[in-house]
Amino acid sequence: MNRRTFLSAVTGGLVAARKVPRIGLLGVTSAAGYARQVGAMRQGFRDLGYVEGQNLVIEYRWADGRYDRLPALAVELIGLQPDVIVTSGPGTRVLKEATATIPIVMAVGADAVADGVVASLARPGGNITGSTFFGPELSAKRLEILKGAVPRLARVAVLMNPENRSYRVDLEMMKKTATALNVELLEAPARSPREFDDAFALTLRRRADGLVALSDSMFVANMRRLGELSGANRLPGAGSDEYAEGGGLLAYGVSFPDLWRRVPYFVDRILKGGTPATIPVEQASKFALILNLRTAKALGLTIPPSLLQRADQVIE
Repeated sequence: MNRRTFLSAVTGGLVAARKVPRIGLLGVTSAAGYARQVGAMRQGFRDLGYVEGQNLVIEYRWADGRYDRLPALAVELIGLQPDVIVTSGPGTRVLKEATATIPIVMAVGADAVADGVVASLARPGGNITGSTFFGPELSAKRLEILKGAVPRLARVAVLMNPENRSYRVDLEMMKKTATALNVELLEAPARSPREFDDAFALTLRRRADGLVALSDSMFVANMRRLGELSGANRLPGAGSDEYAEGGGLLAYGVSFPDLWRRVPYFVDRILKGGTPATIPVEQASKFALILNLRTAKALGLTIPPSLLQRADQVIE
């Protein structure tokens, strides 16, 4: 091999190496807590021909539910100069404040327009795109469905994370629904899983007869545990899918793994030259209702037939 051929081969190899996309992932909770979501995202990448460790590099940084760690982790990821950064929940706001140049894909956003993350769904206008759902409306709907399942409800605790500043928007929306349903709302704060027991103890001391868990990222990662605690404390409640699977009375909401599986679509468009400013944000349109009849029986409840007919899944 002559010198020119050798240099050409080396240069070509370096160019090829540089072309391997590098993705950053700013995880709000933990790898274990978001195993379903990350697994769905990896499958989505495989569907598009990307295999992690072969033609795709993903740099993970996890806050383990400590939202105060997110800014430092964001700076760390930005320093790696990835092609795209993926995140969800409060991670999106942190990244928006940290960089205006690196493209950001939000796997899940509670209400991207209302939160000021994007200018509009059709034309995001900045460096962020991805998927969103109407979080406040969803929380209010959970309260409405719970009241339909347990008509006697009068005092409902709202499990919220004070570290997530968007919870106030959810609470205001829920208050309107609560007034119409003649239900009093009580705040039950929990900043980490270590505070779950205290939150449930506070709920019982204040004589709440129901509970609604907001779709905070930390709660989503621990929704099965919250369902278990609701069952153990004989407290009818509503959360997302794993809440009912863990023993909670009912779950209503989007499929978070499905939204994460959509992440590669946005990443792929950006890697192929698209800009987040012109890639429309997708709004979740599929919401599922899951009823746990085993829990209803244990609580001595009879679920109205009209609600049973609406259920997408019944656990018996």
